[in-house]
Amino acid sequence: MARMSGLTPLLAVVLPLCAAFVPSSVVPQPPVPLRVSEGWRLKATVDPSFTSEGAKRQIGNDAFLNEDLMARAQNGPGKKNTESLKIGIVGAGLAGMVAAMDLVDAGHQVEMFELRPFVGGKVSSWQDKEGNHIEMGLHVFFGCYYNLFGIMKRTGSFDKYLRIKDHVHTFVNEGGHTGALDFRFPVGAPVSGLQAFARTEQLGVEDKFHNAVRLGTSPIVRALVDFDGGMDMVRELDDITFTEWFQQLGGSRGSLDRMWDAIAYALGFVDCDNISARCMLTIFMLFAIRDEASVLRMLDGSPQTGLHDPIIKYLEDRGVKIHLRSACRDIVHDVDENGKPVRVRGITIGQKQEFHEFDTVVAALDLPGIKKVLPESFRQHDMFDKIYNLDNVPIATVQARFDGWVTELDDDARMQDVSGDQSDGRGAGIDNLLYSVDAEFSCFADLAVTSPGEYYKSGEGSLIQGVFDERAFGRSDEKLVEDFIDQLHKLFPSSKKLKCTWSNVVRLGQSLYREKTGQDKFRPTQATPISNFFLAGSYTYQDYLDSMEGATRSGLMVADEIIARADGPSGLKAQATKAAAAAAATAGGAAVEAPIPTMGAATA
Repeated sequence: MARMSGLTPLLAVVLPLCAAFVPSSVVPQPPVPLRVSEGWRLKATVDPSFTSEGAKRQIGNDAFLNEDLMARAQNGPGKKNTESLKIGIVGAGLAGMVAAMDLVDAGHQVEMFELRPFVGGKVSSWQDKEGNHIEMGLHVFFGCYYNLFGIMKRTGSFDKYLRIKDHVHTFVNEGGHTGALDFRFPVGAPVSGLQAFARTEQLGVEDKFHNAVRLGTSPIVRALVDFDGGMDMVRELDDITFTEWFQQLGGSRGSLDRMWDAIAYALGFVDCDNISARCMLTIFMLFAIRDEASVLRMLDGSPQTGLHDPIIKYLEDRGVKIHLRSACRDIVHDVDENGKPVRVRGITIGQKQEFHEFDTVVAALDLPGIKKVLPESFRQHDMFDKIYNLDNVPIATVQARFDGWVTELDDDARMQDVSGDQSDGRGAGIDNLLYSVDAEFSCFADLAVTSPGEYYKSGEGSLIQGVFDERAFGRSDEKLVEDFIDQLHKLFPSSKKLKCTWSNVVRLGQSLYREKTGQDKFRPTQATPISNFFLAGSYTYQDYLDSMEGATRSGLMVADEIIARADGPSGLKAQATKAAAAAAATAGGAAVEAPIPTMGAATA
């Protein structure tokens, strides 16, 4: 495997820190004022709809600095309600399953309904008829996935199934030339991160200089001495693109084209010209202040085995019922005299529209799912109506297996050698996530090396998995695989000697929500205007990106909201008891004022 070397002057390492303290009169000024987000302003107060202290912590600055965040996810809610709710969760992705873990531990009866024949949502995986493990995307675990790691420790999967990678982010360019952000350094953050950018071969000297100037005048540097202030600045950048932010104070186009675009596509499948500056800077804020945040891990095998199966066991051991192939057809609800929804009674499931009554319902769906399931009447509430302003990015995941090791750049004989036992990551090539700005798939990996548990096959070589953005749509699967292989050959010229022995394409027309500018103001909280109806999913408001960690945070937050509201004379259980009594009285012919029951027209 190729090694990288080279140093730039120490000045390039310390310039970003120095620039933060230069008087404003000598700092280049933007040609136009920065646009401040009209979305969620969380710096002064927390939105009142976040009732529970747990949910507040997940959206405040403590969510990034609190050393105990992993412990919270690992240990559970830490509270058992005196009242037991009957809770229905629509959707068995990460958000729904995490919520179910906390809710059942708090003493509630939980039942889950999933449209697909498997759990996991956008992190789903399954096996085809030949036993090949198929994924919907490339799943990488950043070191700042504190809540998800806590969940995995809770289920016993963290140490068993996660493989840590070298602290290097590698870029592969046309012709096999590599560049890297190498964070390995005797001194930790922020110095380790600054020297990684200063030493990278991915950028020329001029672009490094402009990169340093821009990072040196960014909220990241302020966060080193005033984290709260830096994070508040980041939240206010949702209405400006990363390109606009980057170029206004010295960043160069070359840096965007040769490095930042690949990172933006890897995070949200949107380029720097369109992705929100808040989205990009949130994760780089963490990289700057925490050594472990930029360390990558990958599963030793498929998400189903390494992530979902342990959660399923945890839930089923505690009595949670998980119904697969069970589509939610409707949300049955009561409305007031104006037709506005006031309470949810339950859901109907499957073609037979079987009614399931619940005290509380959680819609733990992705963005296209919630748009399909919500009854039209719900849009009378502004929170639900705003959801329809959000949209998704389409992606296509391509897998291709070869008769040798594609990412081996130095040794042709080793590249073609698939003999013997090369399991447990002993295959040749690069054992890490890879980025490229010279291919349509901005991030990719050799799963036979990075995640060998179920992806390595004896006598065979690389299983390269790459993710295309919306540019892939309009081509047939055959053409997409052909383009994938051709572009791999451009990045790894020696791989032209290898043959592709198997391939697969999974298209997801609506994947992550599109993290373009101005979206935060449309994202709903987990608690809604309907007191016993809640939302979860990484598109809901949580102080991170649409990701596995974002989904996990939303699941913890919705559980905290329900647990905080379950007990007491006005709690969710008391509301359910009162509603049941009113319904019984109405059915008995008593003159009782009761909301009007109705069913929406939604299907999923």
